[in-house]
Amino acid sequence: MSSTLLEVTRAAHEDVERLERLIVKDLQNDPPTARDRLYQSHRVRNNIDTIISTTEKLVEIYEDKDNARKDEIAALGGQTATGINVFSAFYDRLKEIREYHRKHPAARVVDANEEYEALLKEEPVVEFSGEEAFGRYLDLHELFNQYINSKFGAKIEYSAYLDVFSQPHNIPWKLKSTRQYREYMENLLEYLIYFFQRTEPLQDLDRIFSKVEAEFEEQWANGQVQGWEKQGQENEDDPAQHTVIDLDYYGTVEELMEVGPEKLKEALAALGLKTGGTVQQRAERLFLTKLTPLEKLDKKHFAKGSHGPRQNGSSAVSQDINSLKHVALMEAKMKKLCDLLSKTIEQTKENVVKKQALTYEEMEQEREEEETQVDTESDDEDQQIYNPLKLPMGWDGKPIPYWLYKLHGLGQEFKCEICGNYSYWGRRAFERHFKEWRHQHGMRCLGIPNTKNFNEITNIQEAQELWEKIRERQGVNKWRPDLEEEYEDKEGNIYNKKTYTDLQRQGLI
Repeated sequence: MSSTLLEVTRAAHEDVERLERLIVKDLQNDPPTARDRLYQSHRVRNNIDTIISTTEKLVEIYEDKDNARKDEIAALGGQTATGINVFSAFYDRLKEIREYHRKHPAARVVDANEEYEALLKEEPVVEFSGEEAFGRYLDLHELFNQYINSKFGAKIEYSAYLDVFSQPHNIPWKLKSTRQYREYMENLLEYLIYFFQRTEPLQDLDRIFSKVEAEFEEQWANGQVQGWEKQGQENEDDPAQHTVIDLDYYGTVEELMEVGPEKLKEALAALGLKTGGTVQQRAERLFLTKLTPLEKLDKKHFAKGSHGPRQNGSSAVSQDINSLKHVALMEAKMKKLCDLLSKTIEQTKENVVKKQALTYEEMEQEREEEETQVDTESDDEDQQIYNPLKLPMGWDGKPIPYWLYKLHGLGQEFKCEICGNYSYWGRRAFERHFKEWRHQHGMRCLGIPNTKNFNEITNIQEAQELWEKIRERQGVNKWRPDLEEEYEDKEGNIYNKKTYTDLQRQGLI
């Protein structure tokens, strides 16, 4: 029944319109979690790709290169080789429909809306490694190993690598001209593109890169690409000068000898010629290429393993510059992706630093808690709670009463410099924090005992001045930690250090 070209065209238009409505309906829903939001983006991306492919087929049908559509329209009008016969065309089509239903008596109309509605509940397969944690962090360990084991890299920690991998302009361009660096940059760019496509499927990466390439071409022409600027010092103003010498400036072999043995060696190697011998022999061998094309030189002048003559001087310069330009363009694209993924990079740094302070058991427990938290999130949490006064939430997930908010002063903010300018909301939370680990750790770093004398003290300078007065009053230079330092057990009981240690040894705490 749908074998005719016009029916295929009609069905394709219907699919496109249905998918457009489905995308609008999907985007009207606000996903409760980051994972659901990622699933939604991939669903929309898949539907857009389906629309694009279907539209391309429609364009081919309307172009009608084989005149199949034109012939089918003519057949519907009853046009035949002998003339126009409308009734003959009508009864032929009626016969075809009856024959179809005779062969398929149990055929039923399928509601396509049900099939498309099922797409809204689909969870697309998105592959992430364990380190990436479903797109929250980057996994650059392979590239990190490639970096620290290369000539252009340095022996640094993974956390430090996350700070420097997006700054290739700090690497000397001599090291960038190697194949090792080019392969590293290709792998890095390939991973960032793949990660960006998985986490931001609705972004048009081709349009982003087209803008990057346009800006890069302009900066490259003006010599303003960061890390590739013309410096005019130590022959770093032109990369081609390191390999090829312009022989038009030299009239004799003696003048060419003044260039030096190392530059002559580099120029000969760039042309595939032998690099051995004295300075005069090198200069004579290179001077031959001024008047004689490389293709006509005797093979005895070429180095072993060289596949005959390579390019002449100008083409070699052009190839070297194009190769370096390609590397610089990859750096520009990589920097743009790092800007787009700046938030993810910062989260990765924080996660790496956090893991360094955790044991394996703690990391596994944290991962299980995150998975459990994602699974237990319900649709009820997605409902917005009316809270115009921005009151704190109670145990039931609802704002606390306003009178309770004013009674306990929960609207007041207390900052403690000793705790790293940490904010405590409400008087009760502020008074309780003097016995918590954060304040105790801050006092211990200052070398001051966390005694009741320092309650209500939140300024570092005030705490130090008070400690000096206490020491002067006591007439001793050292405080007695066994009697003055306070410890708290799980039940909130306060002991001095000596008593706490004794009870801990007895197993009572």
